[in-house]
Amino acid sequence: IWQTVAGIAAATRKSRYHSRLFAYLAMDTMTENDYLTAWGLYAFAALGCLLVWWRMTRWIWRWLREPLQLLMAVLLLSPTIVDPVKTQFAPAVAITALDLVLKVGNNAWRAISDLFMYTMIAFALYIVFVLIRWPIERAANARRERKVAADAALAAEPEDDEPFRRPAPAGGMRVEPRL
Repeated sequence: IWQTVAGIAAATRKSRYHSRLFAYLAMDTMTENDYLTAWGLYAFAALGCLLVWWRMTRWIWRWLREPLQLLMAVLLLSPTIVDPVKTQFAPAVAITALDLVLKVGNNAWRAISDLFMYTMIAFALYIVFVLIRWPIERAANARRERKVAADAALAAEPEDDEPFRRPAPAGGMRVEPRL
């Protein structure tokens, strides 16, 4: 008889997820506020990672450093769609890593294609920026070199003892003062 009572009690007993606290945690939907808070925290963490990456790559040659910094920015800041019905986005790197490591979902290829697309767009814009910047820098370097050469020539000239005297006439003849 006690086994029957224990079996009935076990069948009618509610799980721990029926309390209010755990019912909220067991829901798989996010409110708009939760979604924006999560993106805000992720953006703050991603900017921190970018600052650390910039600090780590500051010793590298400039033409290698800038593309590496751009690649890291694209990896950290590019979103991909998670649920097309709800139009919710998540970081593409996180979706790719979770789908490949845990072998769940089919969003990995979409996230990889989004990462590739964002990378190509970012590098195309970077190349345009470099092509605009390059002639400007060359002109600035040439101007700087001319200034250094002019300063060196001025320093090599002997200093004039009488700065306010009249220059000698070109013909070698004496010039009378005017009255």
